[in-house]
Amino acid sequence: MELLHQRINGWFAEVARDLPWREPGCSAWGVLVSEIMLQQTPVVRVLPVWHEWLKRWPTPAGLAGEPAGEAVRSWGRLGYPRRALRLHAAAAAIVRDHGGRVPDTYAELLALPGVGSYTAAAVAAFAYGRRETVVDTNIRRVHARLVSGLALPAPALTAAEMRLAAGLLPDDDETSVRWNAAVMELGALVCTARAPKCAACPVKDSCAWLAAGEPPPSYVPKGQAWHGTDRQVRGAVLAVLRLTETPVPPDMFYREPADLGFAPQGIGVPLAALHRLNTAPEQLERALAGLLADGLAEMRDGGYRLPG
Repeated sequence: MELLHQRINGWFAEVARDLPWREPGCSAWGVLVSEIMLQQTPVVRVLPVWHEWLKRWPTPAGLAGEPAGEAVRSWGRLGYPRRALRLHAAAAAIVRDHGGRVPDTYAELLALPGVGSYTAAAVAAFAYGRRETVVDTNIRRVHARLVSGLALPAPALTAAEMRLAAGLLPDDDETSVRWNAAVMELGALVCTARAPKCAACPVKDSCAWLAAGEPPPSYVPKGQAWHGTDRQVRGAVLAVLRLTETPVPPDMFYREPADLGFAPQGIGVPLAALHRLNTAPEQLERALAGLLADGLAEMRDGGYRLPG
């Protein structure tokens, strides 16, 4: 086991990406923001938004002091914008219950609104150097191939996977933190879901999947559709709302600007993009209702706007 730790941690020391939330001076708040943003979003898309957030809101108190709609507005096109609301709620709880300091234990982090078991473990480990079992998609895939001989892990995290991850975790805090980051990096850069770079793997001679002849996965992950979906329409509506603080009348979403008799100020480009989708009225109605239900929009003065 120690040799396995040395090989992967040694590889990480040589090739690890230079990411700002890994820097020694990064705050626990910066780590928490990065972990929420990185869920289902590639690093390359997260980096500029993370920098903008930390420049505008370097502490939880800064974000908590502004309306939730500003978090949604600044979330941009990262996708899954409810994460912005969760971060805002977590910031408010950190200010209210922890004096503005991100808590440093797994239990306290898990109690924050919108923080799940993975995020709590990751922040405790990467921000505070604690020995925690961190298991994300990349780590699960490395474990599945290296130890279990499977091309891909099960669709949902299992108790057996958590036991395996806990058993592989080094005993001391410092090595365990590096191990978590290293295995995650190995999954992101080498042991990828498609076309893994096995020749570059530091533990290829110990990989059960490679030794078994790289058997195919027992299931094919289904890709998420985008074009024509309610998610696409919701995103297009949010793109309109992000560019204005004035409530947008419902007619603007359902009718072309030319039919309204006036040109909307400041939102013409995203509004035109929404209309180019040729969305059926009932789908647009579902999208608007869903944004209201999720707290991503509100009705004010007869129009739609980001939450105040």
